[in-house]
Amino acid sequence: DGYSQLSAYERKRLKNITENAKFFAALKLHESAARLHQIATKSQSHATKRAKPKKAEDETVRRRSMRLQRVEPSGIPVAEMPAQPEAEEYPQVPAGPLPMIPEDQTENSKLTEELLTTWMRISEVKAGDTEERTCDMKRYQGSLNSMGLSEDNIKKVVKYRVCSMAIHPSESIIFVAAGDKSGQIGLWNVTCKSEEGAHVFIPHSYSVTCMHFSPCNPAHLLSLSTESLRCGDVTRAVFDEICRSEEGLSSFDFLEDNGSTAVVGYWDGGVAVVDRRTPGTSSELSADIGFKRTRTVHVHPVNKQYFVAAGSADVCIYDVRYLKSNGNKPVSSLKGHTKSVASAYFSPVTGSRVVTVCADDKLRHNCNTGRWLTRFRAVWDPKQEDCFVVGSMARPRQIEVFQDTGKLLHSFYNLDCLSSVCSINVVHPTRNILVGGNSSGRLHVF
Repeated sequence: DGYSQLSAYERKRLKNITENAKFFAALKLHESAARLHQIATKSQSHATKRAKPKKAEDETVRRRSMRLQRVEPSGIPVAEMPAQPEAEEYPQVPAGPLPMIPEDQTENSKLTEELLTTWMRISEVKAGDTEERTCDMKRYQGSLNSMGLSEDNIKKVVKYRVCSMAIHPSESIIFVAAGDKSGQIGLWNVTCKSEEGAHVFIPHSYSVTCMHFSPCNPAHLLSLSTESLRCGDVTRAVFDEICRSEEGLSSFDFLEDNGSTAVVGYWDGGVAVVDRRTPGTSSELSADIGFKRTRTVHVHPVNKQYFVAAGSADVCIYDVRYLKSNGNKPVSSLKGHTKSVASAYFSPVTGSRVVTVCADDKLRHNCNTGRWLTRFRAVWDPKQEDCFVVGSMARPRQIEVFQDTGKLLHSFYNLDCLSSVCSINVVHPTRNILVGGNSSGRLHVF
């Protein structure tokens, strides 16, 4: 056959190439067949030489798996991928009120009704006073040591990466909400220990970056995405639209205990004040605070006129009473951040401390998550004035609790149950409960 000096492996390889060439020729893929035929008919001297590097223009388009393209397996050929990567797109949600109907249902089922009924029932009970729960450090560490994770308390609640979470203040039922990068909100009744204990709703078109249960009425779940701020009212089974903007919303926090007004941050650096009691979906005031980007806003727990904003490398405190369209000056600036700041929050009782997360890894803490993980946000334990919780890149995978001095108090981990990074975490205001969300939509309840 002209290749008798070749090894058995090389002869088999050339035979396969020749057969492939015939196959592609039958499919009339002339260009690919010609290239394969050329390889198959090379002389022996060329067959054993190192191949020369191919020029960029000769490179074929690399095949991408269906998983990376986020395409469900089917027998229909997939359209050719564009040369330049484009932003992922999800179904667009219309403006205005939306019925509280799960993603996979056209009408309310019995299971969904049970979930919503549970949410409504536990919202009628007033939560205890969080200030009275602050305890000494030894006792606090003892409560942390008593918390554990089991398989029953792990569940995939949303389809994609978790970007925000909120936990209901109920002391009888563990009820958690999670928002993902596609606009989904998953509601999970952890206590019911049932496969049907979680349901997914789609009130937004983009990443749900911020969520809070209303401080005075936890039957209301407020959620924010790039395009809108909504209120999920379980008593009416509807997601109302509070604010809508084309400028890109990033975060929000309540300015009053009754939850009627809120300060909202914009991705382009500005902030706005929103009043839920006024008609329409426009803000009451828009203000330029001099930021290139505003990622989080958080209101002081005692002096509600103050809020802290975190941006590109800026962390500043402003007085909402003196906000105007332009020329706003901060009351205080927290210096020292050299890279991008992901979040900044006041301590929960006195507000005398602010914890920030920055890509400069301060606290000697590795928080460079990369593009596939949600950025870490350190959140205070509402029950403990000087302790906060933050995700970790350390192995084994864990969630860490620090004192405000930088001392590591506790690491939550479970070698059998926790094998992923929990970027987003939330702590119950009165009970010893911690929930960690990862980048595949899975929640872990300690």
